[in-house]
Amino acid sequence: MRIKRNSEVKEVEVALKGTKGMRKRVLIGPDNGSKNIIMRYFTLLPGGYSERHRHSHEHLVNIESGKGIVVDKDGNEIEVSEGYSIFVEPDELHQFQNPFEKNFEFICIIPNIDKR
Repeated sequence: MRIKRNSEVKEVEVALKGTKGMRKRVLIGPDNGSKNIIMRYFTLLPGGYSERHRHSHEHLVNIESGKGIVVDKDGNEIEVSEGYSIFVEPDELHQFQNPFEKNFEFICIIPNIDKR
């Protein structure tokens, strides 16, 4: 078993095309002995957003703090906040946005795609 404080995990800026004001921490992953899944913590700063993208794996999202917008495959914008959970299907187009004044923070769990 490995136990660590999330606040002690190094936070890095996500510098992908189509992304703004997004930070990431890998809370649990291969470096911690997890061979099959990766748990990440994202912070979207006010005015920030992820790229509008899709990928071949499903992922789980739990909103930890603040509120934000999830854009679904049809372009619908759904407001979510602390206490919401989201399941994104494989190959589903999606995006996370923060048009609000406070940070939007969420946990995202994905399979270790490098293991496939």
